[in-house]
Amino acid sequence: MMSNLNQYKQEIGELLPHWTPRQLPQKNNLKGKYCLLEPYSADRHAHDLYKAYSHAEDDRDWTWLPIGPFKDFDDYFQQAKSFEKSHDPIHYAIIDSATKQAIGSIVLMRIDPINGTVEMGFVLYSPLLKKTRIATEAQFLLMQYVFDELGYRRYEWKCDSLNTPSRKAALRLGFTYEGTFRKAVVYKGRSRDTDWFSLIDTEWPNIKTQLQTWLSSKNFDETGQQILSIEQIRNAL
Repeated sequence: MMSNLNQYKQEIGELLPHWTPRQLPQKNNLKGKYCLLEPYSADRHAHDLYKAYSHAEDDRDWTWLPIGPFKDFDDYFQQAKSFEKSHDPIHYAIIDSATKQAIGSIVLMRIDPINGTVEMGFVLYSPLLKKTRIATEAQFLLMQYVFDELGYRRYEWKCDSLNTPSRKAALRLGFTYEGTFRKAVVYKGRSRDTDWFSLIDTEWPNIKTQLQTWLSSKNFDETGQQILSIEQIRNAL
C-alpha cells in the first residue's frame, strides 16, 4: 500500500481525495456466455435447484455451510423464500444458458458501500455445476459487476479453514490469502476458524484478463476439456 507523511511526519495510507461511497449492488440479471445470474426467486428457481442438489450421492456438500441439508422440498422452499426476500445477502440463481435450468446459487454479502468492500459467499453449487465453465463464469460475472460497474475496492472470500475445496477455489481464481481468524464462528454445534481471502481493484485488470482467456471457447477442445488451466495462463501472462 502506498504511504504518505502527514504534518507530524507520521506515515499514513494512500490519499483518496476523490473517493465517494459506491452504489449498493442491485438485483439485476448478469449475463455471460455460458450462464445467467438471476436474482433469486423461490417460485422460479427452488424446484430446479432442489432437483439439481438431489443429484448428489450424499449430504457432504452441506458440511461447511451454515444451512442444510434439507429433509424435503418443503423444508428447502422455506429457506428459498428467505433467500428471495434478503437484500444483504443478495442471492443469485445460476442458470445454465443451454438448458435454462437453475443449477446453483451464489451471493453478495456484507455489503459496505462506504468503504467499497463486499464479500462473495454462500456458494451452493450442485453436481450439475461443479467443475464446469459455468462454475468459473458465475464467479467472474460477480467480480466484473462489483469492480467494473460498481467501482468497489475490495472483494472478499471467506471459508472454514478446514474447507480445502473452497480454499483451492479461491487461490485458483486469483484471491490472496490474508490469514485465519481463530474461533471466529460457532455453527452447526461446532467451532470454526475462518480463512480470509481478498481481491482488490488494482489486481482486478490482470485477474480479469486471466479469467477471460480461460473462459474463451478457444481454450476448450471439442470434448469441452480445457487446453490451458488458469494457473498456466497466469504464469504465461
